[in-house]
Amino acid sequence: MEPRDLPCCEESQVHLDAVEQVRSLLPADETLYDLAELFKIFGDSTRVKILYALLEGELCVCDIAKLMEVTQSAVSHQLRVLKGSKLVKFRREGKTVYYSLADEHVIRILSQGMEHITEQ
Repeated sequence: MEPRDLPCCEESQVHLDAVEQVRSLLPADETLYDLAELFKIFGDSTRVKILYALLEGELCVCDIAKLMEVTQSAVSHQLRVLKGSKLVKFRREGKTVYYSLADEHVIRILSQGMEHITEQ
């Protein structure tokens, strides 16, 4: 659909009461910036694949690398990004580090995203 095909107002009239009401409810700009940064993390299919794998259970770097057929170094890099965004957590067991999703919020984001794209 071309922009000129989008429906729009036939008259240019701003509804100041509606604008002010919405403005008063909007989060602070820096909060919206942080939200946009979070969604950027989901903009990389490798990271989404890692998150989706962790949805099934905790895995170590070696497991994820084998599953995705990439190097451990590549996985470690993506896990650093995911950990920095508080999307994954880890636990150490001896010399092995296991990663899992950070909390229920991440599970809901993934589940709702998948539900949205698979709707008929």
